[in-house]
Amino acid sequence: MVSKVSKAEAGPAVIRMADVGMRVARRKAELGLPELPRNAGKSRTASKRALLKAIEEAGGKW
Repeated sequence: MVSKVSKAEAGPAVIRMADVGMRVARRKAELGLPELPRNAGKSRTASKRALLKAIEEAGGKW
């Protein structure tokens, strides 16, 4: 017997990351969550520092 592949009537749902970001920001504001500071990076390994330096030199921002 050959198995039949079911066909969805509607395509997959599209999730736009900009919409998700706005919903998360709105929810955080509703809950009164503070903006947390970024990691100062004082205990990074030498390899991690080298990677971040290479990213910066290539024009990227970490």
